Amino acid sequence: MSLTIHKYGGTSVGTLDRIRHVAQRSLRAQQAGSQVVVVLSAMAGETNRLLSMAHDLTTLPNAREMDVLVSTGEQVSIALLAIAIHAAGGKASSFLANQIGMRTDNRHGRARITSVDDTLIRQSLERNEIVVVAGFQGVDAHGNITTLGRGGSDTTAVALAAALRADACEIHTDVDGIYTADPGICPDARRIDRISYEEMLELSSLGAKVLQVRSVEFAMNHNVPIHVRSAFNDEPGSWVTEEEASMESVRVRGVTSDTNTAKITLKRVPDQPGVVAQIFSPLAQAGVNVDVILQNVSEQGTTDVTFTVARSDLDQVQAIMDPLTKVLGTEGLTSDPHVAKVSLVGAGMRSHAGVAAQAFQVLGDAGINIQMINTSEIKISCVVTEDDSEQAVRLLHSAFGLGDSKG
Repeated sequence: MSLTIHKYGGTSVGTLDRIRHVAQRSLRAQQAGSQVVVVLSAMAGETNRLLSMAHDLTTLPNAREMDVLVSTGEQVSIALLAIAIHAAGGKASSFLANQIGMRTDNRHGRARITSVDDTLIRQSLERNEIVVVAGFQGVDAHGNITTLGRGGSDTTAVALAAALRADACEIHTDVDGIYTADPGICPDARRIDRISYEEMLELSSLGAKVLQVRSVEFAMNHNVPIHVRSAFNDEPGSWVTEEEASMESVRVRGVTSDTNTAKITLKRVPDQPGVVAQIFSPLAQAGVNVDVILQNVSEQGTTDVTFTVARSDLDQVQAIMDPLTKVLGTEGLTSDPHVAKVSLVGAGMRSHAGVAAQAFQVLGDAGINIQMINTSEIKISCVVTEDDSEQAVRLLHSAFGLGDSKG
């Protein structure tokens, strides 16, 4: 008998009618001969409601208690789905993360999964039950509730698929797959049938919101096939799998933009060994992810160091950097929260020359200034002003022929 993990997001369980719909879909999957584990997010809007209440009490809520608070949303949705399955004539058991040993580290709000105990889930499946699991949450070594960050239910689902050796992990969303660009920006964007883990990891980290970055990373490390499909119909969606030979024949797989980007510049930093480490070590210790880094050519013993971070981390980064500028004797710090990162991704870049040159020419011809550039084997990222980002995406999407000819 096959085993499939099904994950549904908050929109998919946002009302009782939609919960009944998920119950019926889960029962149909079971009746088709599959063991079924369903991972749920909180009902749409619930997490934001809980966060709002906490911030009404204080501007800086305790991180541990915030995890205790926001994790309650999933408890509601899993219980309601299990009740709906029973009401429809099926059998189901719901489980919170601590009940199935979803162990994490102790980083509240952005915890990482370390292990899963599948004992209770397998016992429930053997009783022919549909297993319903709370996504987004875990428990640390001291029994404290933790959460995995926004989109964490995707990671819960993939982690369970790896632990249970599931045949596939189905991510049911309000879109019907992965597209060559955001259809809201490019109306002619085309659904991608199959995409490699590596390409999807780049797209997710660069602004595509279909899958959480860590869920793709987990799937790649444990070779878990992911099927991204609509929560509202049974049509096939997009598969995320190991790279296939045919994937390299496509120069560019997709274009994405990330407006949650801010640029920091440290002016006239002493150009000496160890100084760059002094800048980035405290950011790493604070859990801040630094992306694009640019160091200018040294002049008179000093240099400018520019880097990008998530816009949501900007205040924290400035608080860390301000005292450091005095220690290092720099000329000061400037920041720009109104930038965006526009990126091209494709496994075919490894074997096709000229992608970067064409992209730069397209943006240059349109008068879009590129402030910073970052590349890997399969991606090219350009930092531009936020106001230019959507035009840049549309131009690149068209230039590399990614649109649907029927669109």
